[in-house]
Amino acid sequence: MSEMAATDPEGMDGVRMTWNVWPRTKVETSKCVIPLAVSIAPIRPHQDIPTLPYAPLRCRCTAALNPFARVDFSAKHWMCPFCFNRNQFPPHYSQISETNLPGELYPQYTTVQYSLNPATLMQPQSMDGTSQNSHPPVFLFVLDTCMIEEELGYAKSALKQAIGLLPDNALVGFVSFGTQVQVHELGFSELSKVYVFRGSKEISKDRVMEQLDLAIPGRRAVGAVNLQKGATQNGFPGSHSGITRFLLPASECQYTLDSVLDELQRDQWPVAPGSRQSRCTGVALTVAAGLLGAFPQSSGARIVALVGGPCTEGPGTIVSKDLSDPVRSHKDLDKDAAPFFKKAVKFYEGLAKQLVNQGHVLDLFASALDQVGLAEMKVAVERTGGLVVLSESFGHSVFKDSFRRVFEDGEQSLGLCSNGTLEIVCTKDIKIQGVFGPCTSLEQKGAAVSDTVVGEGGTTAWNMCGLDKSTCLTVLFDLSLGDKTSTPGTVNPQLYLQFRTSFQNLEGQNMLRVTTVTRRWIDTAVSSEDLIQGFDQETAAVVMARMASFKMETEDGFDATRWLDRSLIRFCSQFGDYRKDDPASFTLNPSLSLFPQFMFNLRRSQFVQVFNNSPDETAYFRMLLNRENISNAAVMIQPSLISYSFNSLPQPALLDVASIAMDKILLLDSYFSIVIFHGMTIAQWRNMGYHNQPEYQAFGLLLLAPHEDARVIVKERFPVPRLVVCDQHGSQARFLLAKLNPSATHSNSHDMAAGSDVIFTDDVSLQVFIEHLQKLAVQS
Repeated sequence: MSEMAATDPEGMDGVRMTWNVWPRTKVETSKCVIPLAVSIAPIRPHQDIPTLPYAPLRCRCTAALNPFARVDFSAKHWMCPFCFNRNQFPPHYSQISETNLPGELYPQYTTVQYSLNPATLMQPQSMDGTSQNSHPPVFLFVLDTCMIEEELGYAKSALKQAIGLLPDNALVGFVSFGTQVQVHELGFSELSKVYVFRGSKEISKDRVMEQLDLAIPGRRAVGAVNLQKGATQNGFPGSHSGITRFLLPASECQYTLDSVLDELQRDQWPVAPGSRQSRCTGVALTVAAGLLGAFPQSSGARIVALVGGPCTEGPGTIVSKDLSDPVRSHKDLDKDAAPFFKKAVKFYEGLAKQLVNQGHVLDLFASALDQVGLAEMKVAVERTGGLVVLSESFGHSVFKDSFRRVFEDGEQSLGLCSNGTLEIVCTKDIKIQGVFGPCTSLEQKGAAVSDTVVGEGGTTAWNMCGLDKSTCLTVLFDLSLGDKTSTPGTVNPQLYLQFRTSFQNLEGQNMLRVTTVTRRWIDTAVSSEDLIQGFDQETAAVVMARMASFKMETEDGFDATRWLDRSLIRFCSQFGDYRKDDPASFTLNPSLSLFPQFMFNLRRSQFVQVFNNSPDETAYFRMLLNRENISNAAVMIQPSLISYSFNSLPQPALLDVASIAMDKILLLDSYFSIVIFHGMTIAQWRNMGYHNQPEYQAFGLLLLAPHEDARVIVKERFPVPRLVVCDQHGSQARFLLAKLNPSATHSNSHDMAAGSDVIFTDDVSLQVFIEHLQKLAVQS
């Protein structure tokens, strides 16, 4: 079990917690310093999860039947572990016995999946899906044409490849934009026909549909009649036939769309000297959302936007057209000196609300040397559960390989799903503060809603218009008990949490996944040893990173470094073993000992230190931090380092400048980039071509090994990381040095081993950091 946990810490449930045993009261929880938080990957694939071909049984408290329910086989009753209500089994469960259990009662199946057909969905259940027929996926591509010919060529090539990878029944549409927006009518193949919208003026959804001739009087009534008759149009019940002029099955429109892309030229609007091009990104996305508004809510449509520069025209503008005005920086945002920022964010909040109401997703692929406004668009991408990729060029492998991955099938598939809803049921006295991740609050109130709201809070249910197999959410919990109100033995020693995720897979099937987990209550006043043993250091570091990022974005003047330092000092003071005022006596339990190192690297990471990063880059890093699983997010905070040498097999190395040696190769994985770093001697031998000579075959294999390992990492990651191959003392060695602990700097380089390296920085090393931490933690 422990070996499996080491290789797959999320397990079948896709759940990890900061604390795996919980204190009983609010006061004891506050002493833990690290909040009670649960990371859940709602639809993470796992070979052991059974799929049941019926709907779940529900208790009056809405909890679904699960392995922790007490069953009376003779009376055909089950008792809910959440509310202790007794529930009668329905007639079709009459054959159950201790030797004939339904799938959801098997002890090992704490996660089960239900396949819900339309007949099942007609039953009056709250959020398990809707009574819709299966729908084909919908992709509306939105392409920026304000780019140089070379970049536009890369983007068009990627689009053609993507359309070729789509299933034949997938519906495809195309919108291009520059100074104006062009909606291309693909259903009129005899002649290239477009509808043009002005880029300088905000336009409503109704106006878009009216101009595209999609808003005919009585449209909804006609749709309802068609739905009752079972009429379908392109697989969508009751949708207006006019939409088929703009969105056609990939098999029917591939030739037409290829022709449109071949003819498409960069934006021809004249640009005055010293000015930026007019780019109306906001209007283009509004028009795309309005076009998709003609579909039913359960269509699972995606807007896939390829943007190559900043919006300078109409709503969503982030910078003026005058080239002498720089695009806003972090310093501008801090000083409130970014005149377009707040207005653009408000616009994208409105767009996000429209897309969430329609159940549609915004995916953003931004490729430019300049900023494109990702910091402003973040709200629309995140709340709809969209994908985001930021790269320097549409010709770069980061964009090309990531974009292809979205549409690939088989093992490489991202497992894109739509119309997701997450509901949480808790044991009494557990309250939900909120969620970090790609979702939107459904504002479903209940007894489990905490007064303290963090992230997307104030609810027990969340909407995820788009989700995939790597989507991960972090739920923060609170306790309502202020002090001990019960005597020992009168309270259930176990607490329970149930996560119910309904979604529509790529085949259009409605699915419901139910995960029920249990943990133990403990009295920390009696013994804190169990609490310490149940601490998850990686999860705690990631939750602190997500909280720090959230506070930096929402609280004016928030000092993240100081907040993290104070939290760590309190944590070490609470759980360390030491004599008062004696730093040398300080020790931490092995279950906690790595946490200070995680926090040291978090303080230096791109999530906290925004210097040298643009607001777009910071927004990108934080969006991926919030949506990735704990293992991946931990690598973003504290990269992994592997050392390759002649003397030993590849092995993990300390994330320290002392790990650099002339005769070693290092492989650094920092999630966003992978660095293969050759020591000076290795680089010289390679430059002399020794690896091509038969007698030095071992050297050739040594050079190849890190590339093979890097290929494995790249294959299973989205977005595809940037691969940097560099040599010691080369210009790109900075990608490695920036992530290493600066134990050797210009001030103490004489202590280092020969062949090692030096980092020119004033940052403190991990050793100095730990010394200061111990000193402050033991103070009276």
